[in-house]
Amino acid sequence: MRRPIQLNGQRRKTVKIAPIIGITSSFVRKTLNSEGVYVHHDYHRAVLAAGGVPVILPPAPLHVIPFYLSMCDGFILSGGEDVHPMHYGQSPHEKLGPVFSERDEFELRLTASILEQKKPLLAICRGLQLINVALGGTLWQDIPTQAPSNILHSQSSHRSVPIHQVTLAGHSRLAKIIQETTVNVNSLHHQGIEALGKGLTAVGHSPDDLIEAVEMEGDVFVIGVQWHPESMVPESIEMRRLFSHFIHSIPV
Repeated sequence: MRRPIQLNGQRRKTVKIAPIIGITSSFVRKTLNSEGVYVHHDYHRAVLAAGGVPVILPPAPLHVIPFYLSMCDGFILSGGEDVHPMHYGQSPHEKLGPVFSERDEFELRLTASILEQKKPLLAICRGLQLINVALGGTLWQDIPTQAPSNILHSQSSHRSVPIHQVTLAGHSRLAKIIQETTVNVNSLHHQGIEALGKGLTAVGHSPDDLIEAVEMEGDVFVIGVQWHPESMVPESIEMRRLFSHFIHSIPV
């Protein structure tokens, strides 16, 4: 994408040397006078390390979405709050965590627009759940009470530390990208995919058969993972391959 700019009264063109990656974000309030947009720094660090240019996208009125789509070459749906179950036809479970209605509405519409315009998309943790809901799927609102198992899905150790294994379908795009059919991952979630959304293929599962990775057919990069690859990039060659492929699959 090249944009004309004005310089010394003459019209010139910017030359883009790296894809611009829009990263969705949440909101935090530290104190009465300190509040604002938030996304964990591992996201933009992983994008930079892979050769992209990260741009943090605040939840915004829906009329802003076309501008985000025009500005960004690819998108990351980041982690964060639970997706409100009203978006998939359920009542709140007693273990439902914090929700952010403005973010839900904005990101569901943004996701639909990204898919419609065939923009590359990497969906992470909440992002995986959100794309599933956007495509008509449902979620386990609380895995420990609704789909209990002996696999720990919400770790207390540092987010960079892998704690369980995911098995990937050998034919999947994701397995070919990371060059493995099993991978050790971190885990920071209490919700997960129940019924799969239309157009998604489940390509990764944890040992308790929870869906941990999805993708869409076609030439455009659309992959979702339940773990946090951005936090494993410094120590994991597989996660570096994932981000590198995502960035370098985007034409500049």
